[in-house]
Amino acid sequence: MTSLMIEQFTCRRDNFGVILHDPLTGDTASIDAPDGTVIAERLRQNGWTLTHLFITHHHSDHVEGIAALAIPHSPKIIGPAAEAGAIPGLTQTVDDGDTFKFAGRTVEVISTPGHTAGHVCFYIPDEKLLFAGDTLFALGCGRLFEGSPEDMFASLSRLGELPDETRVYCGHEYTQSNANFAVTVDPDNQALADRIKDIVGLRAKGLPTLPTTIGYEKRTNPFMRTSDAGIRKQLGMESASDVEVFAELRRRKDGF
Repeated sequence: MTSLMIEQFTCRRDNFGVILHDPLTGDTASIDAPDGTVIAERLRQNGWTLTHLFITHHHSDHVEGIAALAIPHSPKIIGPAAEAGAIPGLTQTVDDGDTFKFAGRTVEVISTPGHTAGHVCFYIPDEKLLFAGDTLFALGCGRLFEGSPEDMFASLSRLGELPDETRVYCGHEYTQSNANFAVTVDPDNQALADRIKDIVGLRAKGLPTLPTTIGYEKRTNPFMRTSDAGIRKQLGMESASDVEVFAELRRRKDGF
């Protein structure tokens, strides 16, 4: 079995489009559909036919391109059952713990409420690939539009249980902004300082900062480091619960 080909590219202002392609079977998936025109052009350039759409959640910047892709390609459109009424054109709904096949590989569905109530992530264990939508970002996490701090903390904790080498593709290029915040709450983290240098260099060249890895996030993302003594001291929350620390980090980031 060959490895999947992965194309990542900018859609809209700061969304990422991601296309997976298996050269043996021809199976091709888009992760979300932020811009149908841009995604369709990438497919055309490569001579690929879209067979699957994996939809993480209902926000418009992740679903607006569904119709433009569904008409010419007729893909399987797979998304969260909890948000089926808000996502047009789904042909298959999935819940936490469900699995399905793509290009001979098992795709596992992980429910990650917080950003939206029904948000899901897609994990391909054979490839050590996670498509995190707007739950986990490089050095950050999604805003809590529909869920609670408890929801998002639990979701990030579940993702943190995946193997450290898992490559993570996220829905947006937010890394530099997230880094600017992270260093204010974790100023003594040398791994974070080193990462920020890399991020500044990549963005200066107009290059993406993704994918990241689960291990990298566990070392540098404050939202996955709520038990860290240095962060707790910086926040003045040495005796608080992890969820309380997470909630304070999210509150500060929202106002940053």
